Amino acid sequence: MFLLTTPGRQLLDRLEINAERMQHRAAFSAGKTLSGTPDLADLDGRLAAKGLAQGDPVFIRIYKLESKLELWMQKGDDYVLFATYPVCFWSGRLGPKLQEGDLQAPEGYYTVAQAQLNPNSRWYRSFNLGFPNRFDQAKGRTGSYLMVHGGCSSIGCYAMTNDVVGEIWTLITAALDAGQARFAVMALPFQMSEKNLERRKGYPWARFWADLKKGSNLFDKTHIPPRASVCEGRYVFAPGRIGEAVPEVEESCPGSLAANWDRTE
Repeated sequence: MFLLTTPGRQLLDRLEINAERMQHRAAFSAGKTLSGTPDLADLDGRLAAKGLAQGDPVFIRIYKLESKLELWMQKGDDYVLFATYPVCFWSGRLGPKLQEGDLQAPEGYYTVAQAQLNPNSRWYRSFNLGFPNRFDQAKGRTGSYLMVHGGCSSIGCYAMTNDVVGEIWTLITAALDAGQARFAVMALPFQMSEKNLERRKGYPWARFWADLKKGSNLFDKTHIPPRASVCEGRYVFAPGRIGEAVPEVEESCPGSLAANWDRTE
């Protein structure tokens, strides 16, 4: 049956992505709030309800297929999910960005510091993901100015609407101003379940996604943003530590990172 083949799965994914894009753009054009948007007018109340405050360290996880952005915040010795926001629009298909002009939104593990923030963006507010990072560079990938920003249009970025990116901006700038050196953003193709990976085992990015899944699983287990490194052209992850800045992604194969990596995969 065609729909059970890899081309069939790719078609189903494109149809699902395009349907949600149409819904989001129609709502945005009509001036409506996107379904799933939290109560942006009650930021402080929502923070207080979860025992959080502006200035707490942050971590972001993005899912392309589901068009969702999770914002986690540190509470005590780990991180808790503060909010999930709809992504109004992201461009391209499932899979990583390969080269300048391919219109692909990045997938991978990125870190964002103060210098990557733009308060005067043409899309209201934006922060640069830092593509290409060391992993992307090792693969010879090119691209520039890959952002999370406002509005609902994109040529390689994640567009969140102005109101949503405004709340995200408030929280990330408060965290950086309070001393967080940088925050991590994990951009994923979809929610990293075994079922989702199995359905897409014929995609050319299956091994890359399996490596990203290990980092996402590690965060789900510890609720602390992991450390990422690049070992022989692949992502490897190690547990993060509360109180330590998330390091930038570096090309390295120290035993502490590679010990649990099955190189036969």
